[in-house]
Amino acid sequence: MSFKRIGFFIAFALAAASAQAAGLASIEVPATASEPALSAFVWSPCATPPGEIQLGPITLPAVRGCPIAGDRLPLVVISHGHGGGSLNHHDTAETLADAGFLVVALNHPGDNFSDLSRAGDISIMFQRPSDIHRLIDFVLGDWQGAAKVDPDRIGFFGFSRGGYTGLVLAGAEPDFRDPSIPCPEPAPICGEIRRNDIPSKPLARDPRLKALVLADPLSFFSSKENLKSVGAPIQLWGSEHGGDGVLPQSVATLAANLPRRPDFHLVPAAAHFAFLAPCPPGLIASQPEICKDQSGFDRSAFHRSFDAAVLAFFRQHLGASALR
Repeated sequence: MSFKRIGFFIAFALAAASAQAAGLASIEVPATASEPALSAFVWSPCATPPGEIQLGPITLPAVRGCPIAGDRLPLVVISHGHGGGSLNHHDTAETLADAGFLVVALNHPGDNFSDLSRAGDISIMFQRPSDIHRLIDFVLGDWQGAAKVDPDRIGFFGFSRGGYTGLVLAGAEPDFRDPSIPCPEPAPICGEIRRNDIPSKPLARDPRLKALVLADPLSFFSSKENLKSVGAPIQLWGSEHGGDGVLPQSVATLAANLPRRPDFHLVPAAAHFAFLAPCPPGLIASQPEICKDQSGFDRSAFHRSFDAAVLAFFRQHLGASALR
């Protein structure tokens, strides 16, 4: 479980990024009687040379509304962390789309940068997996591009709470009351756990997920018993320093307890937010807590190898051909 040096992927990543053939579109999953609407971005293979799309402080190399190139494409769904959003991992999405994947990244209702109304409630830990299940149902069903998706090749990428979300979808059973997992108050979720205010409804599972990439996942899974039903291949990433409730030792414990040995990478000198896409100058100025890294850590260089390794993993387990 030591850091895997993957420098040979860097040249591959640069080659993949050079075409940047990513189409970009937005979708909305309608609300139901009991669940809110979901908004998401879709990155897709695109044969048109890329332009630039400005979304707030972020400039994306993409083409709005580009016809999707290819058929029966593998799909990767992205789940962001606490208070994050659908653009947090846009560089990874662009790399995958350029290589022939469809990528869908949502904003989790009640736990995103513009809506934190339920971010502190234990109920969000049950809603998040359900959000992903509904999103996949929509993409395979009512979405106008559904015919382009191969329903037998679906992957998942999750960061922080998104990593927790992926583990639940893969069959893990969280133990919110485990005393070995630190949950200091005044975090509202911790108070609810102490008072046993935990919903009794079942957690969503989704066997359609054939491979998962998890980066610094928030863990309520401290034993092999919690993880015994997880069978899908996993690429697991951990930062040396952790942060935002994620402890480095909890990621290492997760790697040791998964029934199928994961492709585990421990990233030296990295803290938790190093897995977010490199920040443009405007975002660095307004959000230094998520944009600035430890001295000596180069987030842009890391992401070149990280994105290439994620692509190689999904290619191995889901398959996709480069556009060119």
